[in-house]
Amino acid sequence: MSENKYGILLVNLGTPDSPTTPAVKRYLAEFLSDIRVIDLSRIIWKPILHGVILPFRSPKVAKLYQSIWTEDGSPLLANTLRQKHKLSECFPGIPMEVGMSYGSPSLKSAIDNLINQGVTQLIVLPLYPQYSGTTTAAVYDGISAVFRKMPTIPSLSFIRSYATHPAYIKGLVNSIEKSFAEHGEPDRLILSFHGIPKRYIDKGDIYSQECEKTFSLLKEALNFPSDRVLMTYQSRFGREPWLTPYTDETMNQLPSQGVKSVQVICPGFSADCLETLEEISEQNQEFFKSNGGESYHYIPALNDNDDSIELFKLLINDVIGKL
Repeated sequence: MSENKYGILLVNLGTPDSPTTPAVKRYLAEFLSDIRVIDLSRIIWKPILHGVILPFRSPKVAKLYQSIWTEDGSPLLANTLRQKHKLSECFPGIPMEVGMSYGSPSLKSAIDNLINQGVTQLIVLPLYPQYSGTTTAAVYDGISAVFRKMPTIPSLSFIRSYATHPAYIKGLVNSIEKSFAEHGEPDRLILSFHGIPKRYIDKGDIYSQECEKTFSLLKEALNFPSDRVLMTYQSRFGREPWLTPYTDETMNQLPSQGVKSVQVICPGFSADCLETLEEISEQNQEFFKSNGGESYHYIPALNDNDDSIELFKLLINDVIGKL
């Protein structure tokens, strides 16, 4: 055990390098080319992706990124780097890097940096609370691809998910209670998870089961009526059926049911990003209010708050203690 040198790799989805059409196009091309994300035949999908999706979608997505871009750059990357900075203080002497499945910093650059520091025992923490083949497994694929080109690889410890971890549930509860204290209790609390095609669940992806476990534990832990807590899925893409109920349709319908105030949290996101800051905080607020809703508040992701860092510390220490 004394011969091991640990290294920690934090992995998130990724982000374009800048909020410009060319940068977004490069990022989307890499992201949407992953068969874990889009499992259609490459012969069918590539002409659609490069001939239709990228030319038309990239400028639109670039404008969305421009609306949330900060002085520190991409919110997702900035938040993840802040998580790394605080978490590294909990593990002095242990190298730690951030890698993205798509875009920069790449998994390869992060792993190379760790190997160059003599790491022999790599601990990988994908920053996805709930497992999905479209996200967590894609991280594993990416690491495997890097390893295939290395003559000697480190031992690997892979943290698959933390959907039911008590510290994760506690962190969510604390964030919700803080929001309630600031804005009052809403008529409905919405837990909006990122969606995936229903077909993926039918093929065996356990993602929806993991989301339902988080939803159930969170309802039990909250001092709030469970019948006023709703679970929805956001960010659908394309025409095939995705996991339901859809967040945007729910926001359109709630005011007609007498719901005047909502608060929304996205438990599937460890760090705020385009899908939370623009889609949930802005787009869905417009859907709700334009249909008669009055009060709408987005509850931020855990980001680099104390609960988040404590959770990650516990997850990593649990791995180290078993090695």
